Amino acid sequence: MSDTPQTTPQAPTLGEAFFYWLKLGFISFGGPMGQIAMMHTDLVEKKRWISEHRFLHALNFCMILPGPEAIQLAIYISWLMHGVTGAVMAGVLFFMPAFLLLSVLAGVYLTWGDVPLMQGLFYGIKPAVVAIVLFAAWRIGSKALKNSVLWGIAAAAFVAIFVFDVGFPWIVLAAALLGVIGGKVMPDKFKGGGGHGASDKQYGAAVIDDHTPTPAHAKFSWAKLGITIAAFIGIWAVAMFALGGNQALSEMGNFFTKAAFLTIGGAYAVLPYVYQGGVEQFGWLTGAQMMDGLALGETTPGPLIMVVTWVGYLGGVAKTVVANPIAAGFAGAAVATFFTFLPSFLFILAVGPVVESSRNDLKFTAPLTGVTAAVVGVIMNLAVFFAWHTFWPKATDATPFAAPFEWFAVVVAIGAFVALWKYKVDVMKVIGVCAVLGLSYTLAMGAM
Repeated sequence: MSDTPQTTPQAPTLGEAFFYWLKLGFISFGGPMGQIAMMHTDLVEKKRWISEHRFLHALNFCMILPGPEAIQLAIYISWLMHGVTGAVMAGVLFFMPAFLLLSVLAGVYLTWGDVPLMQGLFYGIKPAVVAIVLFAAWRIGSKALKNSVLWGIAAAAFVAIFVFDVGFPWIVLAAALLGVIGGKVMPDKFKGGGGHGASDKQYGAAVIDDHTPTPAHAKFSWAKLGITIAAFIGIWAVAMFALGGNQALSEMGNFFTKAAFLTIGGAYAVLPYVYQGGVEQFGWLTGAQMMDGLALGETTPGPLIMVVTWVGYLGGVAKTVVANPIAAGFAGAAVATFFTFLPSFLFILAVGPVVESSRNDLKFTAPLTGVTAAVVGVIMNLAVFFAWHTFWPKATDATPFAAPFEWFAVVVAIGAFVALWKYKVDVMKVIGVCAVLGLSYTLAMGAM
């Protein structure tokens, strides 16, 4: 006799859901996989708000979308339960704590970033970031690169961006086209790698169970699709019009809208694009500041793509979008965050009804497999770039290996990678230990 509970739990009220998503926003550490695992434990196993199969079906859809899959999964589940109100509530609560925290940290960083204590901490954190990005490339690559063709796409993407400085959007487009062609010419090489398949696990009856009918608000209609798309275009246009008098903020709005549609493969994949725009094209921050922001993004709750809040804050201050630096920073952070996450709500509310109407048909496509392979090469480029600027901090394009060579940073990076790869140490613990090592080393060197 099965010991799984057969009684369907009571459907959560909007208030109960509000407090859950609020709590999740404050404790959602561990990157997207950690956040997804946390939601699975809470919503499938403990609260039984949604069944295993419905959860994985929603996750499969979110995995193939541009944008942060964890927040989109939260939006999707809350949309199923409480409609548009639930979707907006879950999405905003998911990133709001991280937005506020990173904005405050950015202000502190700009004010006291030159203090020896801060410099010592970041001296240890930077090589940890090198190890984290390299580990991300290994982790994704070990799952996604199932054959020599996909390895070749990853290598080509690395060469394209590292040697020829090809823009990230063009690499994504080329990889998708290769996937389309490869899916027809050699389909066995482009079968969906990675992702999440069906599961036979049962945790008992759920509020949204396997055979629970699609709620009325989640049913597809062409009229609803058109209205939803028109509404989002209107929101975007009004927001851009409101920024029309400020060139820097308008540039941010346009740039982060594009970035939102390019985050295929997660935050690590779009970071090179954000770097190219934020550092090289618009001069919102420096490469070193980008690394520091990524390090803080790894240690704060919320999706890693929240590093855009950091970029926006520093960009607002650098471009003096308003006279007061704190107000300028928050204005830049708000614009970057708003335009990055707006498409995530659009994807769920517009396309979610289509997904609900074809729950048994959703599959990963060959173009996605090609893009995922290219993402591995792009992330490797990011790791090389960070390592170059960490191990040779005075390096330039003209003198790529200019002294000094930071041997201690190399040792810290190797140790951090081994801790992540072999011993599966939590990312936050690795960063914490590396920060202490960096501070101790700089203090010791300063005392000599």
